[in-house]
Amino acid sequence: MLSLHPLSRKVVRLGIAACGLAALAACGDNSLTGLPTVDLNLSRVAGFDQLKAALVQARKEANGGFNLDMWAAVVDRNGLVVAVVFTGATNTDQWPGSRVIAAQKANTGNAFSLPHLALSTANLYAATQPGGTLFGLQESNPTNEEVAYGGDAADYGSRKDFMVGKRIGGINVFGGGLALYDADGTLVGGLGVSGDASCADHNIAWKMRYNLRLDHVPAGVADNGKDDNIIYDFTNGLSASGFGHPECSAAATAIGEALPQTHPIGH
Repeated sequence: MLSLHPLSRKVVRLGIAACGLAALAACGDNSLTGLPTVDLNLSRVAGFDQLKAALVQARKEANGGFNLDMWAAVVDRNGLVVAVVFTGATNTDQWPGSRVIAAQKANTGNAFSLPHLALSTANLYAATQPGGTLFGLQESNPTNEEVAYGGDAADYGSRKDFMVGKRIGGINVFGGGLALYDADGTLVGGLGVSGDASCADHNIAWKMRYNLRLDHVPAGVADNGKDDNIIYDFTNGLSASGFGHPECSAAATAIGEALPQTHPIGH
C-alpha cells in the first residue's frame, strides 16, 4: 500500500485546496477571485445601521397607509443584497412575506434603471398589465428561492440574514422600489420597502432614499421627466402616461404627489 511522508500529505492537501479555489473562481463572475463581493462602499452608506435608521425615521411619518411595521432591503449595482432590516421588535412583527417582496423591489429598482433614467417599481405597474407594453416583465427574472428562504429564519432581518451577499433576483411591479444614486449621480443599487399598502410603501421608500442621501436622480418618467415618483393617472382602467399606478387612499395620493416638494431629489 502506498504511504506518503507527512510533508507529502500536506502538499497534497494544499493542492486539493488550490484546485477547489480555482474551481470557485471559474464559476464566479464578480471579482478577481470569482467570488461575488458586495460593494463595500455602498454598505458603508446604506448598510444595516444606516438602512434601519432611515426606515424607522420614514415609517414614523404619515404615509397614507395602515401604519404597519415594515421591511426594507438594499442591493448593490450587481444585484447583491447589501442589507435587510425591519422596524418591529422581532422579525414577525411585520408581514413575513414582505421580507422577500422588499428584496424583489430593491432588485427591480436597480435592474430596470440606468445611469441616465430612473424607473421606480410604481412606474412599471401600468406597462406590465395585460395589453401593456411590458406585459410579462414580472416573469422575466425569477426570484432565487434558495437565497430568499435559505438559512435560519431567526436571522431574517439581521446582519446575518441569509440573503446578504447573494443575488435575490425577482421582479415586483407595484410601489416601494427605487434606484439609488449617490452625490456624483452614479447609480449604485436599489432600495425596496414592503409591509403596508403599496402606495405607502412608495412614500416610505422615497423618504428613506432622501434620508440616506442617495436620491440624486438624473431623470425619470414622472414630474415632466424629472424623477421616478409614483404617477396617479388611471382613468377607467387606463394610465394616460403608460407608467401609472392605482390609488390606494386619498391620503397616500396627496403625500405621494407632494414628495418632490416635501422631500426633493438631489438635496
